[in-house]
Amino acid sequence: MAFVNSSQQEVLAHVRSRFIVLSLTAALLLNLLPLQGVALLLRPDFVALVVLYWSINQPQRVGMSMAFIMGLLMDVGDASIFGQHALAYSVMAFVALLLHRRLRIFSLRKQVPQVGLLLLSAQLVMLLTGLLANANLPGWDFLLASASGALLWPLLPALVKIPQRRKPDSDAL
Repeated sequence: MAFVNSSQQEVLAHVRSRFIVLSLTAALLLNLLPLQGVALLLRPDFVALVVLYWSINQPQRVGMSMAFIMGLLMDVGDASIFGQHALAYSVMAFVALLLHRRLRIFSLRKQVPQVGLLLLSAQLVMLLTGLLANANLPGWDFLLASASGALLWPLLPALVKIPQRRKPDSDAL
């Protein structure tokens, strides 16, 4: 894998499990913030973003089972159809696991449309499960969450790397 940025691979090679769980918990809390109006329409699915990030960058540690668990937690927290988010996140993580090597070759800017499609696939699975349960068809603004999530994608690796940077050794020259 000569195409992967070596500094990115170095930082991600030493990710602790506690940090992954903490990032997923923070994403869950961000999803459950009570927002209204335009902020609610533009809010990306933070859990989907973080699950997607770890599925691409740490596929041996975060995969479909973690996506399913996070989806169940999101279903309970959002009071939605039980299993709706779990199914959507699992499908998204499955596709991300299939494509993770290919996605890591691209720069973050070139990953944006592909991540947007993965987020859109998760939203479409949630839409279909909602329609099967006789929910109303949402308007076009339903798709704004995928677009805003894709636009936030380049910022996510920078945010994840901040707490992982090693502090300079005071004894080093």
